[in-house]
Amino acid sequence: MTETTPGWLTTDDLEQARARMPILYVEAVPVRVDDSGEVTSVGLLLRIGPDGTVSRTLVSGRVLHHERVRDALMRNLEKDLGPVALPRIPTAPQPFTVAEYFPTQGITPYHDPRQHAVSLAYVVPVTGDCRPRQDALDLVWFSPREALSEAVQSEMPGGHGVLLKQALAHVGCVI
Repeated sequence: MTETTPGWLTTDDLEQARARMPILYVEAVPVRVDDSGEVTSVGLLLRIGPDGTVSRTLVSGRVLHHERVRDALMRNLEKDLGPVALPRIPTAPQPFTVAEYFPTQGITPYHDPRQHAVSLAYVVPVTGDCRPRQDALDLVWFSPREALSEAVQSEMPGGHGVLLKQALAHVGCVI
């Protein structure tokens, strides 16, 4: 694994960078698949935001300076799902979509009031025991139908619901 510790920015440096340039992220939709490769469930994190709101979200994190995309995916999956989630990183690091987050709402379906961010999005099968870490309260597994329901979609702010719909359509789970 590439040593990325020198790639971390201080809180002040990160705020300055966010104010001046787009930040590169990776996002992952963790899924369980059956023996034929069909998605049987989707894992969504339950988080509390800085303002105290509870929401469902995907695995997401920055790509650090001098870090490969696949290493960033693995690091962020381990950070959010735990060290024994056993994610199967795609053999080709080609995302199913590129999500562009803007601080101004309405430019794209994706919104992040902190910054302009560009996110490479992946569907990642996981086979191990997932135990959320860091700032996630829980990880809940939903069937694709449940994940696309109005109730779950309404709990996903900033366009993550749209991204989840795109991910499930990408793997053939159009409901």
